Amino acid sequence: METFISDGIEIAYIDEGTGDPVLLIHGFASNVATNWVDTGWVNTLTQVSYRVIAYDNRGHGQSAKLYDVAAYGAPIMAEDARRLLDHLGIERAHVIGYSMGARIAAFLAMAHPSRVRSLVFGGLGLNMVRGVAGTGPVARALEADSIDEVTNPTARTFRAFAEQTKSDLKALAVCIRSSRAPITAEALGALRCPVLVVVGEKDVIGGSAAELAALIPGARGVELPGRDHMKAVGDKEFKAAVLSFLAEQR
Repeated sequence: METFISDGIEIAYIDEGTGDPVLLIHGFASNVATNWVDTGWVNTLTQVSYRVIAYDNRGHGQSAKLYDVAAYGAPIMAEDARRLLDHLGIERAHVIGYSMGARIAAFLAMAHPSRVRSLVFGGLGLNMVRGVAGTGPVARALEADSIDEVTNPTARTFRAFAEQTKSDLKALAVCIRSSRAPITAEALGALRCPVLVVVGEKDVIGGSAAELAALIPGARGVELPGRDHMKAVGDKEFKAAVLSFLAEQR
């Protein structure tokens, strides 16, 4: 991966393919490889002539690990995305975010609407505006000496995923303890770029795709049958919906 400096923080990224740029923003405890490469997203997009830019969020993957809660939060992390576009000389990009990455994508679009050509919110539906409870248990699960000490099922899932991705558990705990800036229905209603919302049918973390889409003028919601939060990422119907959506913008 290449790197650049975003306000003093080293951020690792990939830049592959040619064509209209698509910026991919991964979810919590994930990274470019796990969220976008191993699931086939990078290949899927580059094969149909898109330029794919994807980066490891601060505290994740090969990017800098930070241990101050003030260094995180979606509005701050959205500026990393904006600075990467600046670094690459990209004026506007399609933006696809998954889970935490969807929140970051939303803040990018709200703060810098001229930079976002279209938006895909993956793995995060109505809970984008409702908020997600339970970050404390997840943080404590990441800080536990062993996964065997974690009894909360959702928190245990995140701990297991973080271990699978070989993440810095301390950095992730700090990240999830950071301020969770609210996203209001009114702010989303002010978005003017095309928006697609895609969430698994069994995703209790993300909430309803249709209900979030209803808050955004012209947005569409897609529900992936039988998929939960973790299994929706690489779903072929997810990719098909996104490719169709992007094709409409050409």
